[in-house]
Amino acid sequence: MNRKAIIVGGGIGGLTAAICLRQIGWDVQVFETAPSNSEIGAGIQISPNGVKILQEIGVMRLLEESLFEPDSIEIRLGKSGKKLVQIPMKDIAADRWGARYVQIHRADLIVGLNTRLAQLSPNSIETDSKVISFNNRETSAFIKLQNGKTHEADLIVGADGVHSTIRNQMFGPERARFTGNVAWRAVIPVEHLGALVPPPTGCIWAGQQKHAVTTRIHSGRTVNFVGIVEHSDWKLEGWKFEGKTADALADFKDWNPTITNLIKKAESLHKWALFDRAPLPHWHTGHVALLGDAAHPMLPSMAQGAVQSIEDAYVLAKSLASSSHSHIPTACNNYFQSRIRRTTKVQKVSMKNLDLFHKSNVWTQFVHYAPIWFAGHFTPTLIQKHYDWLYGKEFGPLAPTSLH
Repeated sequence: MNRKAIIVGGGIGGLTAAICLRQIGWDVQVFETAPSNSEIGAGIQISPNGVKILQEIGVMRLLEESLFEPDSIEIRLGKSGKKLVQIPMKDIAADRWGARYVQIHRADLIVGLNTRLAQLSPNSIETDSKVISFNNRETSAFIKLQNGKTHEADLIVGADGVHSTIRNQMFGPERARFTGNVAWRAVIPVEHLGALVPPPTGCIWAGQQKHAVTTRIHSGRTVNFVGIVEHSDWKLEGWKFEGKTADALADFKDWNPTITNLIKKAESLHKWALFDRAPLPHWHTGHVALLGDAAHPMLPSMAQGAVQSIEDAYVLAKSLASSSHSHIPTACNNYFQSRIRRTTKVQKVSMKNLDLFHKSNVWTQFVHYAPIWFAGHFTPTLIQKHYDWLYGKEFGPLAPTSLH
């Protein structure tokens, strides 16, 4: 009899976990609060460490028509547009790190994950199913839904995001720390931008107490814009709140026309506050484990939130692949021990990057950006080497008996 996992949350981490667990022979069931398992949001970047996993579990081939492969990752000054550094990606990522670096709309990735899960385990997602609690038993755990129904499994996976019900029950209600930063997000078709189209790269536009990021999605037909600004007067967490064009333009006043044109041409702009949470002392209790934002929410300034959720799902499945039924809690602890240093480092570097991109005056910009410019022009391989620990991570096969 196959072991069974219940995954709470049908986002990127939850769906990846369901696919990975199914590939090691587990039965899976995903419970998603939303009435349909679709995803709003906008563009994300998937670095080689995430692409390698998506290739291994059979998802990348389902994304080819919608992804975009940027020429490079670059940093420019937000006002002048002057390029500080450029890291080639399209030509070197696969050779150096083992896979491509790609950009994609979050919804397109969700479709690909849904499709792959349906191939492996048809009808395994239940939408409009809000989980309100869990309980551990000696050799299993069960969840309770808002409608009063309960479901039991060998393992419950809490992949229910930054406002995780599972984490809150595990650790108690937590007060998140407001970082003092607010994020703007918009998607704009390239054809609406005229001559002011951002380069086909992953471009960070650095400035005083703010920065922006431009990427491409929908096979390059759409520009994804994210702008992060230091603010203290907006503390709504969640990216479904609409902001005003005039406010976004005020935040990026006197910036490069490429950025202000994006804001003007956006049909809608979403705005949300960025909160930080300290690393947890553990990610499981009994037969219940956390992954992704439920375990380690992180700032977007390394473009690793989605990718680290994908890594979590894969490592959790690997840890469970050889465990006996009675040792699931041990496997969950092994998963935590395998992941905590890496995710904590990504959280810390993300915070440092935010500070780096927001240098508040010309002198501090010169002090910090001049070495980056020098390295980018004269020793570019040193900058590539700086990402080897992250992009070059290898995870190996899930298990010899993986389903394909």
